[in-house]
Amino acid sequence: MPRDTDPGIRSDLEGRLAVVTGATDGIGRVIAERLAAAGAAVVMPARSAAKGAAAAERVRRAVPGAEISTPPLDLASLDSVADFTRDLVAQGRPIDVLVNNAGVMHPGSRQSTADGFELQLGVNHLGHVALTLGLLPLLRAGRARVTHQTSVAARSGGIHWDDLDWHRSYDDMAAYRQSKIAVALFGRELDARSRAEGWGLSSNLAHPGVSPTNLLAAQPGMGRAKASPGRSLIVALSRVGLAGTVESAAGSAVLAAVGRDARGDEFYGPRRLAAGAPRRQEFWAPFRDLADGPRLWDASLQLVGERFAV
Repeated sequence: MPRDTDPGIRSDLEGRLAVVTGATDGIGRVIAERLAAAGAAVVMPARSAAKGAAAAERVRRAVPGAEISTPPLDLASLDSVADFTRDLVAQGRPIDVLVNNAGVMHPGSRQSTADGFELQLGVNHLGHVALTLGLLPLLRAGRARVTHQTSVAARSGGIHWDDLDWHRSYDDMAAYRQSKIAVALFGRELDARSRAEGWGLSSNLAHPGVSPTNLLAAQPGMGRAKASPGRSLIVALSRVGLAGTVESAAGSAVLAAVGRDARGDEFYGPRRLAAGAPRRQEFWAPFRDLADGPRLWDASLQLVGERFAV
């Protein structure tokens, strides 16, 4: 039976389907576990079959009887995204919750996806654009809530409109900020288009605060041989309560996705910037210009191509 561990979170997800990206470890795995505890069947797409199996087993241990699947997905490859969405759409089961949580951070130098996009733009934003639009028939059928995970880095900065893909003067931190601002602008525009077109889904935003996740750990596969310098400080701050834990950092996305009072075109994050109980927040300045949403939508669709057009 589902466990209602938080009175602010729905516990009536029995028989409903949730998809959580980046759920093989860290914040995503905790999100998946909490949705499973509320009764949802959870799809935890995995680039690595071994990591997917281990994460699924961990969720099943925490939530006996949980319905978990771990189909292959690599957000750095539009072909992989197309295969994943095609297979899920062919199964025909409506999706009730989609949490676009996966991300990469600070490769150090300009790395490229399989399609040649700057890695952070390609994974954090464009991969999720393609995923969301590819799953749109199922999201519409389930009148889904789509929650997009942005970052505290997105409090400042903007979209690099004259070189969206960072072919010139690469700055990996600025590129990361851009990717997470793009995530937020796409999330707001998705909600606006759903309301205008009668798609029936809702879309909102969350940020996890600051916590010691693997985003800052060594990532040799994307060119970072050592952990980022700030990771040890975040670990220390987490131990004394000045930064969140992986478990607490998941709370904002869970509240946004299945909070009893959560709505579309809202933004959720920790009470304090870095940590604390999740709550509704005001949109940060880079998310407020509603003219940027349609512009980014069109630019993103041009990049991901016609197969993901709506």
